[in-house]
Amino acid sequence: MYYYRYESAEVSCCYKYLMFSYNIIFWLAGAAFIAAGFWAWSEKGILLDLTQVTQLHGFDPVWLVLVVGGVTFILGFAGCVGALRENICLLKFFSGVIGFIFILELTVAVLAVVFQSQVREWINDFFLANIRAYRDDIDLQNLIDSLQKMNHCCGAQEPEDWDLNVYFSCNGSHRSREKCGVPFSCCVTDPADSVVNTQCGYDVRNRPKRDWSDHIYVKGCIAALEDWLPGNLYTVAIIFIVISLLQMVGIYLARTLISDIEKVKFSY
Repeated sequence: MYYYRYESAEVSCCYKYLMFSYNIIFWLAGAAFIAAGFWAWSEKGILLDLTQVTQLHGFDPVWLVLVVGGVTFILGFAGCVGALRENICLLKFFSGVIGFIFILELTVAVLAVVFQSQVREWINDFFLANIRAYRDDIDLQNLIDSLQKMNHCCGAQEPEDWDLNVYFSCNGSHRSREKCGVPFSCCVTDPADSVVNTQCGYDVRNRPKRDWSDHIYVKGCIAALEDWLPGNLYTVAIIFIVISLLQMVGIYLARTLISDIEKVKFSY
């Protein structure tokens, strides 16, 4: 009786350790993201009182850090252990989730192009909701300030959007010092200034509208984003292609390793 044997009935060490090296980076990156997220929460005192998580009315950027870190950590773990232990189940989980994420990215990109007006409206509502919650969370505050400073914009559509925030609103009888103002990130800055004037937006909306542009940015951040995108389309496309290629490489390594492991199993 003759038994057929593959000429090389062994798992390729090259693919095995390439798979491990590919994933150890993401595993460590995921752990770093999770650690950074919990550190940010500890700084805000949320870890001492977890009920604060449900009390935030706006978007907490820490959630994004934790979700990205958690997914990256789990996938990195599955890829590393799956490669070292030659575990088909973990490798299939890894390649399946990466494939799902890739399809999800393509779907979101296509839907964003097809339903541009709805996406624009959703982004506008999202921005306005976070303007209302600007003072509720320091990370959200820093995120909005960074967005406005980088894009030289103020509010979602215009500076008057800051009327939605109780501290900056011109309406009502509140005595906030920031009443009828805007955050300092809306201010037109002088490059020669070495110290940030955090009070530069005070009372600015009490002035005639024709004078606003001398002191603050009058373009909304939605319009600024729409102006930025066409000029940076190639950059966005390159980033998307690089991410897609990394995902394809991960799927290829996992499927090749699975094939090698199955050949070894069936050869005995």
